[in-house]
Amino acid sequence: MAVAEESHFGRAAARLGIAQPPLSQRIRRLERELGVRLFERTSRRVTITEAGTLLLGEARDLLARSESFLATARRIRDGETGLLRAALSPDLSGETVAALLAAFRERHAGLELELHELTTAEQLAGFAAHDLDVGLIHHPCDVTGLELGPVLRRELGVLLPRSAPPAALPEVPLAALAGHDLILFPRAHAPAVYDDLLTTCARHGYTPPAVRHGQGASFVRGLVLSSGAVAPAPRDTRLAPGGGRHDPTDGAGGGKDALVWRPLAGAPLAWRHSVAWPKGRGDAAVGAFADAAAHALRGTAEATAEPAARPLHLRPASEFWL
Repeated sequence: MAVAEESHFGRAAARLGIAQPPLSQRIRRLERELGVRLFERTSRRVTITEAGTLLLGEARDLLARSESFLATARRIRDGETGLLRAALSPDLSGETVAALLAAFRERHAGLELELHELTTAEQLAGFAAHDLDVGLIHHPCDVTGLELGPVLRRELGVLLPRSAPPAALPEVPLAALAGHDLILFPRAHAPAVYDDLLTTCARHGYTPPAVRHGQGASFVRGLVLSSGAVAPAPRDTRLAPGGGRHDPTDGAGGGKDALVWRPLAGAPLAWRHSVAWPKGRGDAAVGAFADAAAHALRGTAEATAEPAARPLHLRPASEFWL
């Protein structure tokens, strides 16, 4: 697989951490065992044959299954056969968390799930410290050393006071929020996501006079009501003190709540999630968690597959682009 991807024995050997002659010998031995020629070799280039191309997909699947087998063996060796250490981002609704847990238990009723509420930055640190097996992260972020499930998109609208002029609009252009402060999660929780969001706002004509920081739903609600600030939020955000949600089909805002949610014109902002785990550590339990998370996000948070191949990290990793 390395030789096919590099088209060069020297580069493939360096990537694998071995010398070039042993690699060439192993490829020749593999060709003899399989009875097919995998590569055409010249003095300058290595080209995969048609037979090699047909077998490459099978080789990738075989390696993936091997890594899953080894990850399960490590769990047995470390005494963790009955435990999966997982994390979810704090912005998920209770319904989404409950749906995820229910779907996971259907697949792995006998496995203990140690679930944590962690920001993307905290999850990345947990992966690096080998304290976390799997998590649901926000993009963009540094995904070095991680494997990822499908990227899912949750479109963001805006929470704003009912008295604010943009609240009268069925859809709010970002530029219409000019003059309102913006409430965001603390930047340290997901620096690249924070910068990407501010960049998108600026490119659509909205540069907030100030950015206020808040994470908890009640705290954010208080900031919006007391200061006239606005906050990006997905459609499933709870609004009312009693736990009710705004019905976006109610054009006037609905109910007696002083806070309303409105979609953004053109849906320029979104949370982008995927399940992540350390490379080579994926096994059946991790796969079940990834499937359960995708099912829960689609069923309770209106998440959809990311339509465009946007980058999963910024270069530099955290930068406010204008």
